[in-house]
Amino acid sequence: MKLNLKLSAVALALIIASGGAFAQVKKRPAPASKNKATAARVPAKADVLPVDKQVIIGKLPNGLTYYIRQNTEPKNKADLYLVNKVGSVLETDDQQGLAHFTEHMAFNGTRDFPKNAMVDYLQKSGVKFGADLNAYTSFNETVYQLPIPSDTVKIFENGFKILANWAGYVSFDPAEIDKERGVVLEEERLRGKNAQERLQHQVLPVLLNNSRYALRLPVGKEDILKNFKPETIKGFYHDWYRPDLQAVIAVGDFDPKRVEELIKQNFSQLQNPQAEKPRVKYTVPPTQGTAVKIATDAEFPYTLAQIVVKHPGTVTKTTTDYMQQMRVQLFNRMLNARLDELLQKPKPPFLYGRSNYSSFIGEQDAFTSIAVAKPGELEGALKAVVAETERARKFGFTLTELERAKQDALVQMGNAYRERDKTRSVNFVQEYQQNFLTGEAIPGIEYEYSFYVNNISKITVAEMNAMAGKFISDQNRVVIVEAPDKEKDKLPDEKTLLQWISTAGQNVTAYVDNVSSDPLLSKLPEGTKVTAETKDDAIGTTTLTLGNGVKVILKPTEFRNDQILINGYAFGGISLASDDDFTSANLAASIISNSGIAQFNQGQLDKKLAGKNVSISPYIAEVTQGVSGSSSPADFETAMQLIYLYFTQPRKDKDIWQSQIDQTRSLLANRGLDPVSVFQDTVGAVLSNYNFRSMVTTPARLNAASLDKAYDFYKSRFADASGFTFTLVGNFNVETIKPYLEHYLGGLPSTNSKETFKNQDIHPQPGQVTKIVNKGVGEKSSVQLVFNGQYDYNEANNLQMDALEEVLNIKLIERLREQESGVYAPGVRAGYHKNPSGRYSITVYFGCAPENVDKMINATLEEIAKIKQNGAQPADIQKFVAKEARSTQEQLKENVFWAGYLASSSQNQENPDQILSHVSNLSQVTVQSTKDAANKYLNDKNFIKLILMPEKK
Repeated sequence: MKLNLKLSAVALALIIASGGAFAQVKKRPAPASKNKATAARVPAKADVLPVDKQVIIGKLPNGLTYYIRQNTEPKNKADLYLVNKVGSVLETDDQQGLAHFTEHMAFNGTRDFPKNAMVDYLQKSGVKFGADLNAYTSFNETVYQLPIPSDTVKIFENGFKILANWAGYVSFDPAEIDKERGVVLEEERLRGKNAQERLQHQVLPVLLNNSRYALRLPVGKEDILKNFKPETIKGFYHDWYRPDLQAVIAVGDFDPKRVEELIKQNFSQLQNPQAEKPRVKYTVPPTQGTAVKIATDAEFPYTLAQIVVKHPGTVTKTTTDYMQQMRVQLFNRMLNARLDELLQKPKPPFLYGRSNYSSFIGEQDAFTSIAVAKPGELEGALKAVVAETERARKFGFTLTELERAKQDALVQMGNAYRERDKTRSVNFVQEYQQNFLTGEAIPGIEYEYSFYVNNISKITVAEMNAMAGKFISDQNRVVIVEAPDKEKDKLPDEKTLLQWISTAGQNVTAYVDNVSSDPLLSKLPEGTKVTAETKDDAIGTTTLTLGNGVKVILKPTEFRNDQILINGYAFGGISLASDDDFTSANLAASIISNSGIAQFNQGQLDKKLAGKNVSISPYIAEVTQGVSGSSSPADFETAMQLIYLYFTQPRKDKDIWQSQIDQTRSLLANRGLDPVSVFQDTVGAVLSNYNFRSMVTTPARLNAASLDKAYDFYKSRFADASGFTFTLVGNFNVETIKPYLEHYLGGLPSTNSKETFKNQDIHPQPGQVTKIVNKGVGEKSSVQLVFNGQYDYNEANNLQMDALEEVLNIKLIERLREQESGVYAPGVRAGYHKNPSGRYSITVYFGCAPENVDKMINATLEEIAKIKQNGAQPADIQKFVAKEARSTQEQLKENVFWAGYLASSSQNQENPDQILSHVSNLSQVTVQSTKDAANKYLNDKNFIKLILMPEKK
């Protein structure tokens, strides 16, 4: 279950700054993303956006709304959602946290599914708890999601019964409530008890002007969660879980008429309460002038500033709204392209900078600017971000910038349009959810694409140039600074901070758009011809060998209309770098991929590729180097040109080198303040037996690195293409693209060096190891239990390892979460590889209260001992088999699966046809096989305990 805190400014800053925020923000798919910028108005009827004709929208007599759409992606599956206009803002003082607690209780017993029967039933149907079956609670809504098979009548029909049980028949068994208290408190501990949470408590009252939103965070209050009476949560459920505030959304591979019958059968009996409470719409009162909040925390590792200018919120309902939404998207794109260019300077003014106009909270929009600064350089970072907005306000954008932004927007919309018959069901669900919650229009991709094509040319530079002035204001503005405690003495006071902002753009000059008219390649490479061709009819692949030794594995598909995935690899990688040159070599791919190619720097290259649906990046991993990316069929030749140039004309850019070294050094400066980073650094050190190649780099190693060594290492890794194997998966015809492969891939340099990787022998030391890290003031601990050793990599062993992972996952959720109520989200991760040598690791991980660490570890080891003694329970094997069979059937219809699978099969010298027998091979997972696997892989011969505990007081 998830808390969802929809605070764009705060959440974005914390996610960027810390790698994860206290609460998660749901992201909508790009084609459906609608930023708003105009004031609400009453539209003329002809101006109202239409409703997509492919969605059935209805309302039952009791007020419940439903949306139904037939969609075959993925096949034999449906996404069923229950959306409630119910969130934490509706809680009374003694109910704080109970909107979220109610969501939890929906999985702990209903009228037709007592206790944990619902989760158990769905797992046996191939639905994974947490990954598939889930829910979230926010300020204004609570949403339940149920992806379910639609090809089994009973399971599919029961899906609607489950939704109805959530909607009106949750049991609230007092014993189950008491068990769930610990789980909810552990979820709060997992997401909170850290610098981000402590800073939020300082910042939100100012940002949200002490409104209802500031007083009703979904997480609630700990004392209420521990002590509330069952009658209190039942009262909340009775008042607010009612059909006039609910919607059922069903999208998937089914008969819409049958679904409509099922909705009427299951939901018509729901009744609204008598004398129902009015559903109040809460807002955030405007802030007069500018409010400033400077907040610090001992464990926060970054210094950042945010400027949030709040505006009246709007909902896109009319063509006028939609036009303004398009302008806002173009404005955001152009402004942030300028900010990105600043990162290409030798000494970038910030670690991260963004400005964006988008929806906010409490029926508001906001223009938010964020600057994450290097230690001691807040003034320069903040002024640099503000100056770009001022530059746009004073001098506007150039025509070439606007045309590029339009081209990119059309590419994005065109891609969505061309994939309209391959759009996944969940994308439609999220659009309909917003329509129910906010009234946002759902005209459908056909209409949206046509509207874009016919109207984007009407947007003028003058219109764009007026937007910055509309967004910027010193009224209803909040300025926030967050920093480590140790930086407190260096932070500005309120007067100084506002002076920085007001003077930031005084000396700006007009933006100069540096573009190049040169072609990517002036001459077509001569290349080499195909010398061998083999076909594998079983999986539909063709393998070509070119004259220079390059191999190309081709799998044409119809899974996507506008996508070709491209991957290429050869053995070698960082493993071939000497110890002295390792840091330089480790930076090489990142430097080159951000430096442009040939005569184009990265900024010029980005502009050159505007309007093209293509992305290619080189990489250098531990034992391989290569390229990865994608393109549309129309831009395939451009992708081939980029690959050719990354091999033959990589660019050495001193500015990019200096920029990345400077950025990395700044990130390291305060890394030791964050307990999670310190713990993960320790985990990496122990699991690599303190080999510096697998540990976070040091300032000393950075200082010793050089651009020349990085560049030379990159060139050495791509000097010989004869050992490269490329995989292409997607919408193409083999004969049509063969000439491109011969010219570009066949034209790559070849020396037939027959290089391979070097085994650096990086793995944990043998034996039992316990490492305890004492770091952090919050009362929270993290535990990782790692079993590891040598491994015979093959399909049979891999299958048993996957089964063991899932079975142990199931048992630990049952034991640590449901029975002990001591952990929110225990997890098991099994990893295994063949190269550079056969090794495996099985990691059990969870967070808990410090006083419960030993108890939870012992409970984990008890569950492992049961599997070692008795094997897995047949019911748990059934759950694994059902989930694995379902996921395999879905993956076999996905380009991304085949791209990864074909590359992996090639690297590991496996027969790729074995995937076709994977589902039938699931019968090899038995009680005895899981027992054997547990004893083989979960032994304490090589067992590592890694524990993060708070600092000793």
